[in-house]
Amino acid sequence: MTGRMVKPDPRLQRLLNALPRPVRLSYAWLIRPEAKWVRLPLGFALIIGGALSFLPVLGIWMLPVGALLIGEDIPPVRRATLCMLGRLQHWWDARRSPPK
Repeated sequence: MTGRMVKPDPRLQRLLNALPRPVRLSYAWLIRPEAKWVRLPLGFALIIGGALSFLPVLGIWMLPVGALLIGEDIPPVRRATLCMLGRLQHWWDARRSPPK
């Protein structure tokens, strides 16, 4: 991303609104353009940690978090991650809604 702001995605905003305030503030700090040099290595580290989720402490949750961070700088990753987030939220809503 070369200094331009990406329009916030409603699916991502919904997820962020459900998270605790410290997590939202950390994400807001990480997506600033000047934090790119922290965001990319952290995103790759989270993805590698997610791939090693069979080890204690590491978990599969690290994969999507790393993809969200990397997606700030690589548009195809952002599109794929937000698409999967939308599908997951749709699935979750369908399971949580009461039967009619």
